[in-house]
Amino acid sequence: MSNVIVHSLFSEFDINLFKAGKHFRLYDKLGSHLTEVDGVKGTYFAVWAPSAKSVSVIGDFNYWNAGEHELNVRWDASGIWEGFIPGVDKGTKYKYKIHSHNNDIWTEKADPFARFCEHPPNTASLVWDAPYDWKDKKWMDTREEKNGLDKPYSVYEVHLGSWKKKNGWESLTYIEMADQLVDYVDQMGFTHVEFMPVMEYPFDPSWGYQITGYFAPTSRFGKPEDFKVLVDKFHQKGIGVILDWVPSHFPEDAHGLGYFDGSHLYEHPDRRRGYHPDWKSLIFNYGRNEVRAFLISNAIFWLDHYHVDGLRVDAVASMLYLDYSREDGEWEPNMYGNNENLEALSFLREMNQEVYASFKGVQTIAEESTAFSGVTKPVHYGGLGFGMKWMMGWMHDTLEFFKKEPIYRSYDLNDITFSMTYAFTENFVLPFSHDEVVYGKQSLLYRMPGDEWQRFANLRLLFGYMFTHPGGNLLFMGGEFGQSSEWNFQESLDWHLTQYDFHSGIQEVIKDLNKVYKSNPALYEKQFSPDGFQWIEYNDRENTVVTYIRKGNDPKDDLIVACNFTPVPREKYRVGVPKNTPLKLIFNSDDTKYSGSGMGKKSLKPSKTEWNGHTQSVVMTLPPLSVVVYK
Repeated sequence: MSNVIVHSLFSEFDINLFKAGKHFRLYDKLGSHLTEVDGVKGTYFAVWAPSAKSVSVIGDFNYWNAGEHELNVRWDASGIWEGFIPGVDKGTKYKYKIHSHNNDIWTEKADPFARFCEHPPNTASLVWDAPYDWKDKKWMDTREEKNGLDKPYSVYEVHLGSWKKKNGWESLTYIEMADQLVDYVDQMGFTHVEFMPVMEYPFDPSWGYQITGYFAPTSRFGKPEDFKVLVDKFHQKGIGVILDWVPSHFPEDAHGLGYFDGSHLYEHPDRRRGYHPDWKSLIFNYGRNEVRAFLISNAIFWLDHYHVDGLRVDAVASMLYLDYSREDGEWEPNMYGNNENLEALSFLREMNQEVYASFKGVQTIAEESTAFSGVTKPVHYGGLGFGMKWMMGWMHDTLEFFKKEPIYRSYDLNDITFSMTYAFTENFVLPFSHDEVVYGKQSLLYRMPGDEWQRFANLRLLFGYMFTHPGGNLLFMGGEFGQSSEWNFQESLDWHLTQYDFHSGIQEVIKDLNKVYKSNPALYEKQFSPDGFQWIEYNDRENTVVTYIRKGNDPKDDLIVACNFTPVPREKYRVGVPKNTPLKLIFNSDDTKYSGSGMGKKSLKPSKTEWNGHTQSVVMTLPPLSVVVYK
């Protein structure tokens, strides 16, 4: 006798879309859904397991015994098993027990579409809904105006588990972060926050990048509706929320997606394309329609149910190339004989098209480290369709330059200026991310050379150069106050450092740079266009100084920027300027309020002395290891 009532949420149209890989709201159909059938309350379950001989729901309600609640397989060859179980209520723990046709294998799996999961190391799914009364209408109605490519994009990257600890070891909850983290990001002036993956993951040292619960915010910090509170509070402060999203690989944990129904269901069956040697994880089969629908539905889910404003897509480079991290003989070329993963390219294009068609004012951002062309070009122009891309080359060259003793920097000034040769080939975000402060790389502060004063001056200069360089910018937590130790995911940031002047000075620099960035259209209106930038002098190796103009739509908004990369003050440094109008200092990284020396002139009046190709020029005082910005 079956304890499962025949019931379905699928129409024939749903099934046809699913088979074609075009159903992008699968979370409304698959998974567990609290419902009522013929006046009886319970839960409807649906799972995709085409190689299964039988599928049982096991859980608290049947003492985890297989066979008591067997789902019914659909007749339409979709591979979907479904049914309604009376009396199963919110909070019930469950898994799927799958008996496979493939070698009689049994698997026990968490629900791929579960909305909530047990706290790791426990691995069951929970029947859950997360009704929530959103209070962010003002943000959502105006998001398109605030989240565009011609608007400020200053991102604070956060690992939720280690931003701040209470009792010395315990992470804050989503609700606690909705007060403390939101207020802090607001006070610092960032326009966006980016969370390292919040989707459920079993292994803390993976930092969230090895996901098993793609539709569930991790239970480490609270319930799904608590996470909605956190997003909502950011929106009420006018701050956008970006989530790291990982469609590139997933772990082999027994309860996860791997070998789901005793077959290679989600992962590519060819180990050369289905296994990632770097991360010891499995790679999705992007050529399988139902897998594409799963992933695109997941991207849509976070934008839909959690009001997220952007997705930063992790490890895109590993998806684009069949030979990524592989030696000769470990990969096979595509049908054209080259190394591009055509199925992954097609998937990324379709994902971006669906995201931008479905939601106004959102962005997708690629973490992509190669010279692959057209990552941020529209799909109809042959691009991948992302809104932005991380500028990894700039990050590498800049940190290489800054770690050199200033006496040697004149020989390598090209490391700083080279980025402008390709800065407008994509819509770039300049990242100093979590990857730059781990694994022996040291903190940003301790990558700077010199004594204590010079280290902090270099860091202030680094940030000033970053904020005045074309593109959006991203800074990993701790960098904004000069965290001295490497990031450790198990420990809180060193907040006690902010009581010291040098560290609080860095905090003030970031606050002021965010103000300067947001209040000066020249820094964002054309941040992705060559019309927004002009060199004044990029080859002054003798002084190791670069000067440039940032431009907005109105010439009155133009800014003059000068960076002195040595600890030697340049007291009578002549700079050609395009107009014969007085200049007012709006930012000086050497200001005494930042613990600088306080050199620099508040205002400058041009003289009719030709310089740098301009008919007039000004004489600046360039403080040591500094950036000055004049309007």
